[in-house]
Amino acid sequence: MSKLKIAIQKSGRLSQKSVALLEECGLKFPNGGGKLITECTNFPVEILFLRDDDIPQYVEQNVAHIGIIGENVFLESEKAITIVEKLNFSVCRLSLAVPKEIDYPGINFFKGKKVATSYPNILQKYFKENRIEATVEVISGSVEIAPGIGLADGICDIVSSGSTLLSNGLKEVETVVKSQAVMVANPNLDEEAQQILNKLLFRIRSVQKAKENKYILLNSPNSQLEKIIQILPGMNSPTILPLAKDGWSSLHSVISEDKFWYVIDELKKAGAEGILVVPIEKMIL
Repeated sequence: MSKLKIAIQKSGRLSQKSVALLEECGLKFPNGGGKLITECTNFPVEILFLRDDDIPQYVEQNVAHIGIIGENVFLESEKAITIVEKLNFSVCRLSLAVPKEIDYPGINFFKGKKVATSYPNILQKYFKENRIEATVEVISGSVEIAPGIGLADGICDIVSSGSTLLSNGLKEVETVVKSQAVMVANPNLDEEAQQILNKLLFRIRSVQKAKENKYILLNSPNSQLEKIIQILPGMNSPTILPLAKDGWSSLHSVISEDKFWYVIDELKKAGAEGILVVPIEKMIL
């Protein structure tokens, strides 16, 4: 049977989260000893551990059918590959930064300036869209030190918390693109590879949907059930079970975790008691 070949980053936080996602989807595979390739024992998948910058090329050339990379890597590569799923982890942004002592006047500050980056394609496109003529200095690492050593007037680099910029005397001034982990694919997969990918995407979406929602259980006086149902709509209709105590029922439903925190006070005012919120492992819609 053919196997779907997945390329993921061989080390780092993105690699760890990619491996964790596949494991949450029920895939079992040996992952240790510095292996660069491994096979799942319970799903037709082969995993390649590669440098993140190399993954777009491997996918374009169909050496790997799909890959998990940062959206910034996808955009910078400009390869003939497509995003098939956004994965909602490794969220960051590619931003412009300048020395913190500069009184930044706006994007026009960069006209005629030198900007150091490891993402020249993204940055040049951004400058072109904003009609900024600037010199892009391409360096492969330690971008943050460029202004301090006189190589550039500012930088364009990946930012998560911003602490690295601050420790190097820089401040973030413009967001160029927002990024997260994405699954990319060769647009010309054969039918068998596409079928396996569809099955994997089904599992991924079930896991991701579960993370966004929680299972909620609460007790309610029967007289308040309709009011509570209006406050707490479920996927379709909540499950209601009678309690041993006369005039009371237990209501079970699913709710977005973010939404729950906005309605908790309304639920309590409506008479809800014994509210439990439980994680969901998988969610099939």
